[in-house]
Amino acid sequence: MSDAADIAKLPFEAAMDELEKIVAQLEQGKVSLEESIRFYERGEQLKAHCEKLLKSAEARIEKITLGPDGKPKGVEPLDVD
Repeated sequence: MSDAADIAKLPFEAAMDELEKIVAQLEQGKVSLEESIRFYERGEQLKAHCEKLLKSAEARIEKITLGPDGKPKGVEPLDVD
C-alpha cells in the first residue's frame, strides 16, 4: 500500500481496485489486528476518494433535452436524486 497522500492522485479505477483487495484481505481474516486497523483506515480513505470522484463525474453529466418535434434542443443537468 502507498501513502495516504497518494490516494488523491489515484484514478477511480485504481482506487476501487485497491479497495476491493483490502476488503478481500479483511474478509479472509488472516491479518493481524494492527494490520486490520491499517487496512480499514486505508479503505475508508479510498472509499471517500471514490465517492468524491463519482460526485464530480455526476456534476459533469448532462442529459439531452428534446423539443416538441423530438429533436435535441439543448442540455440540462442530470437529476441524480
